[in-house]
Amino acid sequence: MENGAAADDGSGVPVFAEYSLDELRVATDGFSPERIVSEHGEKAPNVVYRGTLFSTGRTVAIKRFGRSAWPDSRQFLEEARAVGQLRSVRLANLIGCCCENGERLLVAEFMPHETLAKHLFHWETKPLSWAMRVRAAFYVAQALEYCSSKGRALYHDLHAYRVLFDVDGNPRLSCFGLMKNSRDGKSYSTNLAFTPPEYLKTGRVIPESVVYSFGTILLDLLSGKHIPPSHALDLIRGKNYLVLMDSCLEGHVSSSDGTELIRLASRCLQYEGRDRPNLKSVVSALGNLQKDASAPSHALLGIQHDKENTERISLSAIAKVYARADLDEVHEMLENDGYCEDERATFEVSFHSWTGQQVSDSILVKKHGDSAFQSKDFATAVECYSRFIDTGVMVSPTMLARRSFVYLVLGKLQEGLADAKKAADISPEWPTAHYLQGMAYLAMGMEPEGHEELKQGAALEAERNAR
Repeated sequence: MENGAAADDGSGVPVFAEYSLDELRVATDGFSPERIVSEHGEKAPNVVYRGTLFSTGRTVAIKRFGRSAWPDSRQFLEEARAVGQLRSVRLANLIGCCCENGERLLVAEFMPHETLAKHLFHWETKPLSWAMRVRAAFYVAQALEYCSSKGRALYHDLHAYRVLFDVDGNPRLSCFGLMKNSRDGKSYSTNLAFTPPEYLKTGRVIPESVVYSFGTILLDLLSGKHIPPSHALDLIRGKNYLVLMDSCLEGHVSSSDGTELIRLASRCLQYEGRDRPNLKSVVSALGNLQKDASAPSHALLGIQHDKENTERISLSAIAKVYARADLDEVHEMLENDGYCEDERATFEVSFHSWTGQQVSDSILVKKHGDSAFQSKDFATAVECYSRFIDTGVMVSPTMLARRSFVYLVLGKLQEGLADAKKAADISPEWPTAHYLQGMAYLAMGMEPEGHEELKQGAALEAERNAR
């Protein structure tokens, strides 16, 4: 990987880097279907995976383009590098790409709390509040204005699925739409009823097309449904615009605020591009409509705030390494610890009925495993450790912990968790066994269980240090 992905530009976001195909294959468990978080169908066969970068432990979104997309590698790299220079808290920022062996992939910040479309159209417990709907519109407009100010005025196929919620519940605009879906210049894969008129006429996107598409998002926010603009405009012209309003919002929106947002949507959806407002005036109008501006986004979205949970847990420096899944540091700690825990643990070693050669071979397998683990040849390490463990000569908590870590690196989360639990069964007071369980649970998205194991590990660590 080039450009040093661990560094950042001061924003906390890694600088743009070019990743190898092998790195991204490992990050996605070989592009496993279980890692898919979004796919676009036959007309735009691009798939987005949730991946974990081994070099940093960072969870990322990896978009893999269809084979026919971007045959010109230079054009792809130029586009990706340009978008990768953008940095904004309103964007799910692009942090890397891969252009290798005919593959074209983008790597972006991962947003864990679903899309605006999910919260609007497929909510389960409660509908999206008016305050969050207006905030989402405001933040997306700010994102588009920022991109425009940096020379990226075009956004392709803007819709509610492009708006994502970050760990704090803040709405962000996906960076993927800042690049075309493919070399053919097709910018819209959605229903033609939602496509800007000028695109239907010329097949090209202009900055005003983005404002039109933003208007369709405003309709989504107002209605809680995906209403074709032509139908919505007919209702507005006929003074039936209150029919547009989501019934779930009844009693929660003032008539003036609802009317103002409907007027703004109507202006954005004008047939002629020149009649639509510019992004600066859109941002200004939405800024005036903000409600509960001081309320944190996670509260408006109704989600548990992960950062608050982490802060409530008193974690040691070592526990925090496991909490953030810093794989290089965890590997170094496991390597430095050696087999100290095996000296504390009580277990039987049985070479009963073994020949001297079998004993020698078993010890040699362990040495090969340790050497492979040290050099990060994880495929060899897991093979050797598995051969040794399967002999049943001894049950080593250290070897189980090392194999657990290797499984987690390779994306085999269930296997990694199982080994960490076995290590804890043998050495119940060993912090590392609990830290590994915590890391596994967090990687599986089981945050309460993960934090509980991290707390338990930190408590055991404190007890050992106090002795």
